[in-house]
Formats: sequence, structure tokens, C-alpha cells
Amino acid sequence: MLRNVNPRMGAEDFSWMLREKPGSYVWIGNGAGEESCMVHNPRYDFNDEVLPIGATYWSRLVETILPAS
Repeated sequence: MLRNVNPRMGAEDFSWMLREKPGSYVWIGNGAGEESCMVHNPRYDFNDEVLPIGATYWSRLVETILPAS
């Protein structure tokens, strides 16, 4: 697992959404597989195996922040 990654400048329009509602942008990573390339490329192939990692991240975040009922 990669930690303490250097900040990077993104080129998404997400900042416009944050002007209306508070939020955050999270990169969970996708790995550098064979013939990997960046997003917004017609050859980009999302690694579906990271979906449970992202879902677990968000569910644990909610469990941590919301009070137990």
C-alpha cells in the first residue's frame, strides 16, 4: 500500500462541485498493470479488483464519523 504520496495537481472539474457542496476527492489507485495508461485514454482499463477497497474505505469512514445508534 502506498502512503505519504506527494500531492498532485488534478485536472478535474470537481472543484466546481465543491463550490456548491463541501466534499473531498479521493484517489484509491488502480495499479500499474501491463500496458497501463492514465485515465482519459481510450486504452485505459479500470482494475475492477479495487472496487471492494474503495467501498470498504467509504463504509469505514461513515462508521467512524456517524454516531452508533
